[in-house]
Amino acid sequence: MLRVETEESGSALTFKLQGRFTGEGAEQVRTLVTRSQPEMKLIIDLAEVMYIDAVGEGVLSFFKRLGAQFVSETAYSRHICERLDLPIAQ
Repeated sequence: MLRVETEESGSALTFKLQGRFTGEGAEQVRTLVTRSQPEMKLIIDLAEVMYIDAVGEGVLSFFKRLGAQFVSETAYSRHICERLDLPIAQ
């Protein structure tokens, strides 16, 4: 199961993902992100993600190409960010 929370603060839009980032759920998040305001800084919070499949990894790589930055506070999310070469939010 995937839960997505969005938060807008200043010029940044954060998508906080919780649970399993897989298949159809990952594709739905891709749709949400592509419909968001393109001028806003995009932050993807992976701190509470438990599992990401190949579809989810593809979506994360797509977000990287859009200029997203990623929050990774757990060993698993750090591993994913390192493996996919995702930029870490500062």
